[in-house]
Amino acid sequence: MKQQFLLTACALAASLAIGDLAHAQDATLEKITVTGKRANRVSKGATGLPMDIKDTPQTISTIDQEDMANFGLSGSNEALALATGINVEQYETNRATFNARGFEIQLTQVDGLGMTNSWGTVVGREDTFLFERIELIRGANGLLTGVGNSSGTINYIRKRPKNEDSGEFNVSFGSWGKKRAALDYNKVLTEDGSWAGRFVVATEDKDSYLRDLKDKRTSVYGVVDGQIGTNGMLTVGITAVDAKQDSPMWGSLTLLRSDGTQADFPVGSSTSQKWTYWNTKSYNAFAEYTHQLGKHWEAKVTYNYRHGNEATRLLYAYSNTGVLNPDDTGLVGWPYRSLGSSDNNVLDANINGKFTLFGREHTVLTGLSQSHQKTATDNYDVLNHMLDPLPAFPYGDGVYTQPDWGPRQPSTRGEQTLTRLYAATRLGLTDKLHAVLGLNAMRLERSGASIYGGAATNTFYPDTKKTSPYAGLTYDITADLTAYVSYSDIFQNQDQTDIKGEYLAPMKGVNTEAGVKAEWLNKALLTTFAVFSAKQDGLATYAGTITDPGPLNGQSWYEPKDVKSKGWEVEATGRIGKDAKVTVGYTRLMLTGPDGNDIYEWVPRHTVNFRADTRVPMLPALRVGLGGRWQSAVSKIGSATQGAYVVANAFASYELSKAATLRANVNNLFDKKYVGGLAYGAIYGAPRSYGVSLDYKL
Repeated sequence: MKQQFLLTACALAASLAIGDLAHAQDATLEKITVTGKRANRVSKGATGLPMDIKDTPQTISTIDQEDMANFGLSGSNEALALATGINVEQYETNRATFNARGFEIQLTQVDGLGMTNSWGTVVGREDTFLFERIELIRGANGLLTGVGNSSGTINYIRKRPKNEDSGEFNVSFGSWGKKRAALDYNKVLTEDGSWAGRFVVATEDKDSYLRDLKDKRTSVYGVVDGQIGTNGMLTVGITAVDAKQDSPMWGSLTLLRSDGTQADFPVGSSTSQKWTYWNTKSYNAFAEYTHQLGKHWEAKVTYNYRHGNEATRLLYAYSNTGVLNPDDTGLVGWPYRSLGSSDNNVLDANINGKFTLFGREHTVLTGLSQSHQKTATDNYDVLNHMLDPLPAFPYGDGVYTQPDWGPRQPSTRGEQTLTRLYAATRLGLTDKLHAVLGLNAMRLERSGASIYGGAATNTFYPDTKKTSPYAGLTYDITADLTAYVSYSDIFQNQDQTDIKGEYLAPMKGVNTEAGVKAEWLNKALLTTFAVFSAKQDGLATYAGTITDPGPLNGQSWYEPKDVKSKGWEVEATGRIGKDAKVTVGYTRLMLTGPDGNDIYEWVPRHTVNFRADTRVPMLPALRVGLGGRWQSAVSKIGSATQGAYVVANAFASYELSKAATLRANVNNLFDKKYVGGLAYGAIYGAPRSYGVSLDYKL
């Protein structure tokens, strides 16, 4: 199957090249010009079809580069925390999960391509300086990848070359010794402007409010695009990221005591020791060839390759009983050391264009893709100091001696291959009524023992063959007001195991949504109101820890549950007047289990996200802004509780000249103390911090 797919893709690429020569003299085809233009509200995120966000029958939110720069959001997790309907569960210093509509987001893409991430967990942060914007598509995502759930998709849109020589350099300094420098430079490479390149680099070094934690991260990205013959366009790029974290927290804080009280520790408390680290390196290369087949038709072949390395030396501090003693003792230490690697390949070929039928214009996309992922992790034996008791928390460094490490040995190995055929179309039924239809047929093949670190005794993965439909209707009530309804379903294999150590069956997700989108102020402001219902049948839900003697003792086990999510969202985003920009979103969520009672109590039922900025009329060089997030109370049985709270961030920027801008940021403006990451533990959020930066246009 894999070889057949590769041959098909190669044959398609060859036919495109031949077609290029055949059409070189055809005057009916217009020559491609590389414009580099990006429409602010055009997205392929929900369906793969390029559509205005207002015309997409699903909710899509964006965080653009301007907002990320103004609010000092250099890390993707911090940027996502300002997005409507997205909850960031930072349960360790280097790992987080994101959830939307009550379920973990397991699909993270770059330029619309990617595979699901195991367990919904993301290691590290992306540097936001590499991207034009981040798109957040909420709801089932079957047309995008073929597997997934009813939560949504995070899509990072890379920066691409532009048509003029330009550049930007910035430096910033902040609390806890933060030092950061970044450069973005674009260069037109040929006199006729048909080829251009862009180089982006960002490096950051900082300590933390958490004891002994230190982060270093350098990201480098280069991309070139240009004309191939008369009808072709080629884009080639590569990204390299080197991230080092000293004294990371593996696992979270234990806050519940055996007497039922909840501990209140200093925000800088950490379970780690100085001999620990968590280092990652990744290389991501891509090539994209687009060929114009006719005036309104094009074919595209895209290849993405990512290689990642991960080296850890960690200490997990936990309680055998799950709680602290009344004197805050009861923790033991589990040292761990590993080396891991992952390789991901995605090859996608599609054709899209416009056609006329019954006197109306329609759009269609059809394609074939294959994704292959291979993971491997090796561990080191712990020769001594295993499960030594720790002193009363919070403790400092030097309380747990680094163990002697034994030989390196294989731990987990796994592979999976996803092949899918997909198609989507937008049909003009009347002048005002449009239908969006799609179909995704996929086959998922997996192999490997204990593929994601579980304790499965049954390592046989039957192939999953499923077909997922997508259907939507949009109706233009007026030129600026559109109503829509959509339905989609999706399947997701699960890596969790039951009490027997056997893998759970695939989960099925179903998503329905209806809403109204409106443009105001001459299309400067977009508002969206949506009601949604999502259901996941057979979703792996934590059920406990295995205590029976045997190889599974101490392992977590899960049981399948049917979980329902419903609620509504409202968002307004855009400009109010020439100099004011605003985004405000509210999400109301209800989650119930198979018994009809509330479930997943750690997911907030009410969230408000906001950000706004404006020039000061009496001092036009000055721009001020306020952004943040409010959420309702959350809790978790056997863990911590957290009341409702708001975290607000503010900035003020001053244009020293046309080229230079000075900016000051204050994060957690009101210095709110709160606990986050309750899905898998608990960790205190960062207290108030400060930063200053200088941006200079080259």
